[in-house]
Amino acid sequence: MANMATEIVAFLLSISGWVLISSTLPTDYWKVSSVDGTVITTATFWSNLWKTCVTDSTGVSNCKDFPSMLALDAYIQACRGLIISAVCLGFFGTVLALVGMKCTKIGGSDITKARITCLSGLHFILSGICSLTTCSLYAHRITSEFFDPLFMAQKFELGAALFIGWAGSVLCILGGFIFFFSMTEGFSMRGYSYSGASSFISTQNKNIKNPESPHRDGAHQSYLARQFGRNAYV
Repeated sequence: MANMATEIVAFLLSISGWVLISSTLPTDYWKVSSVDGTVITTATFWSNLWKTCVTDSTGVSNCKDFPSMLALDAYIQACRGLIISAVCLGFFGTVLALVGMKCTKIGGSDITKARITCLSGLHFILSGICSLTTCSLYAHRITSEFFDPLFMAQKFELGAALFIGWAGSVLCILGGFIFFFSMTEGFSMRGYSYSGASSFISTQNKNIKNPESPHRDGAHQSYLARQFGRNAYV
């Protein structure tokens, strides 16, 4: 029962983190223009992994999609690939968790379900690592440009999507580790039970093979009787 409750907690943490990570894909504010040192702000620039936009003082926004994937900066391409990988890994981890959890009726035997749950925990951990790497790489680019005194173009600050991605990454990694270690403990308990049964069987076999065992004495006497009967006709 305690193991089932642990699985439910791990699943809630992992699925919450995956939802947060997935929500960063359509979120607009990955970076927002900085107003540091600006007296009058007439427009706000912001962008994400897919487009860059500007909002004027009247609230009207004009957006422009990135024209070519091959012409993008390398860090944006890397962030796209990592965040999409994080979403896909979280999806497969969710499916495997639903199959492997003890509260579901599918997945086969307990050992098979435990292996599937361990695999789902690994998927969630990898999903969190991919998302964490994406947000950290994007934030590093923003901060390096912001604190660079030689960078004269528009400077940006961290957007809300990065904080959402960091929070989702932590939840995914935490839930994945809970999944993984809870099932590992179950494997160790099953291994202990199995080794105990094996040692009992091996002890019985040793007793049978022991020369001082009464079963061995009876077999030896029967063998001598057969040999004596065979030699009687010689």
